[in-house]
Amino acid sequence: MSMKFTREEVMDKLQETIDAGDPIIGSGAGTGISAKFAERGGTDLIIIYNSGRYRMAGRGSHAGLLAYGDANEIVTEMAGEVIPVVEETPVLAGVHATDPFREMDVFLDEIKRLGFSGVQNFPTHGLIDGKFGEELDDLGLGYDKEIDMIEQANNRGLLTAPYVFDEEQARKMVRAGGDVIVAHLGLTRGGDIGNEEVSSLDQSSKRVQRIRDAAVEEADSLNRDIFVISHGGALAEPEDVAYSMEQTTGIHGFFGASSVERLPTERAIQAQVEEFKEIALGQAD
Repeated sequence: MSMKFTREEVMDKLQETIDAGDPIIGSGAGTGISAKFAERGGTDLIIIYNSGRYRMAGRGSHAGLLAYGDANEIVTEMAGEVIPVVEETPVLAGVHATDPFREMDVFLDEIKRLGFSGVQNFPTHGLIDGKFGEELDDLGLGYDKEIDMIEQANNRGLLTAPYVFDEEQARKMVRAGGDVIVAHLGLTRGGDIGNEEVSSLDQSSKRVQRIRDAAVEEADSLNRDIFVISHGGALAEPEDVAYSMEQTTGIHGFFGASSVERLPTERAIQAQVEEFKEIALGQAD
């Protein structure tokens, strides 16, 4: 198997979506069935990474940032579960760029061979701040490695959809060749294993707008075409995203992971079992 869609093909498809007046929707998938039905729902991109497996195993998404498994090995295992059941949608791999046990150029070639059409920087050290984050940077294991990975992926013709957390990261990722800039607002709120404390929708929308403006300004200076979408935090349900889109300008869509597979699964399974439990036992002799 080899890369199903080139970067140019995916970018053209995304532009067609925007030209039709529709948002770009990316969907995180922790299982094959999640990917299959996200595609049937019309998603434009499917992204798989280690947190998806943990999330759909009932653990929080941040488990993907901890030493519970080999993130890059997990994503290659998931390729066999997801890519064969997806027919017409580009699948992106979450790549742990700071992995000190892999030659990144070799691993990115493997990502292409497995059939991925692009990459995202996950696990991302953009979620790690404070003293620990500073120490990772000092060790050469920080966010700059993710920027380097995005540049290497771009040079290999892979679509890149980097997570960014502030304006400066957005500018750097655009310069590295980022195609779909994803404004990350933190762990998604709600449900059984979601975040309980997030910024308000208004605050979140303002942050997304600042990131978008910085990314577009940088792209314009380089004469590059990019898309900017939002993810996480207070943006958990379709109505949250709709409200945020009304409060912002130039945002092209949304990437949902917990929003697409965890929250709907939690509700649907519980409701289905509750319905079964309401069935009366038969009274026949």
